[in-house]
Amino acid sequence: MKVILLQDVPKVGKKDQILEVKEGYAHNFLFKKKLAIEATEGNIKEVKRQEKIRADKAAEVKAEAVALGEKLKEMTVVIQTKCGAGGKLFGAVTNKEIAEQLEKQHGIKVDKRKIDLEENIKTLGTYRPTVKLHQDVHVELAVKIVEQG
Repeated sequence: MKVILLQDVPKVGKKDQILEVKEGYAHNFLFKKKLAIEATEGNIKEVKRQEKIRADKAAEVKAEAVALGEKLKEMTVVIQTKCGAGGKLFGAVTNKEIAEQLEKQHGIKVDKRKIDLEENIKTLGTYRPTVKLHQDVHVELAVKIVEQG
């Protein structure tokens, strides 16, 4: 019997997958627990329509991330901070501060967890942390640390 899984079922298959299973298993387990529906022509068309909607949405999200990435490549975030002798900072500049300054200076809101610093910035200079905008879109952002004056 052909069924369409409504959610992931361990050792059976993934959501929206069309499978051939034994009739007893389908009726006594999958249908009873609402893990699957029968693979009728109408149900298969509906699953394909839902897949297309999800694919279109994913493509739209990725396109937005690529566009934002192009903007970020052109920008420089300038952070003023106090420092001591030899350009060593009092404290450190973190991804949270970079996200706050990016929003303040350029009006672009990026989650601090998406800014990947190898380690916190502790000296003056220019750094290029990676910003993860999408699973396939990673861009470098120029961050310039200057002495507060």
